[in-house]
Amino acid sequence: MVYTIAVAGKGGVGKTTVAALLVQQLLKIDRPVLAVDADPNSNFNLLLGLDYAETVSDIREEARNLSSASLSKSDFFSMRLEEAITEGNGVDLLVMGRPEGTGCYCAVNNILREHLSKLSKNYKFVVIDNEAGMEHLSRRTAGHIDILLLVSDSTKVGIQAAINTFNTAKKADLQVKSVSLVINKSRKELGNDQINSLEKAGLTVAGYVPYSEGIEKNSEKGSRLEINLVQGEILNKVVQGFVMDKVREA
Repeated sequence: MVYTIAVAGKGGVGKTTVAALLVQQLLKIDRPVLAVDADPNSNFNLLLGLDYAETVSDIREEARNLSSASLSKSDFFSMRLEEAITEGNGVDLLVMGRPEGTGCYCAVNNILREHLSKLSKNYKFVVIDNEAGMEHLSRRTAGHIDILLLVSDSTKVGIQAAINTFNTAKKADLQVKSVSLVINKSRKELGNDQINSLEKAGLTVAGYVPYSEGIEKNSEKGSRLEINLVQGEILNKVVQGFVMDKVREA
């Protein structure tokens, strides 16, 4: 059975870096992994070292305007989604692309949701890198979520964004089994006021990923994520602590 982890947080907190690290760890447990870039500002592929030629948004627009007597929208999606996947070493990439345009997309999204669900069953794990607003989750094009992994830095703005995202998930009535919050780029633990704000919202800190100058420079270059042994051991321990134990128990 596929295990799905959705990663969300405001821009600049390093959620895509955490998502890429998560993919690395999942590959050590089992494969294949499907990495889904659901942020319109698509850069998940850079940290994974993969390229892509088209997005699900491109396919959705084609399907919306499709008028063929010989090919149904359902068959069209089945064929085109397979073509849109970039294959890597144990990890494949699917890029969602830009938000919807004007007009109604309900019928197309219903078909898209069905085929994304079928597609995900070909993988052991699915990791979704979302924008803060979680458009694709709130529209339920991503199906059920085993772990909603919220990422924040130690700033008040980042913490509030994590709380807002958590509230969005609850209002959307998403099928989320578990929610975890990780503080990224951490130099020290959060203060009592920040902890109290999180607890009041129903969130607790599951782990701290320490600040890494190497990872910061890597992100600036936009190249495949590379970490040294010491950094890797620290990050792996944090990731295993709040995610991997749950995955192994699934």
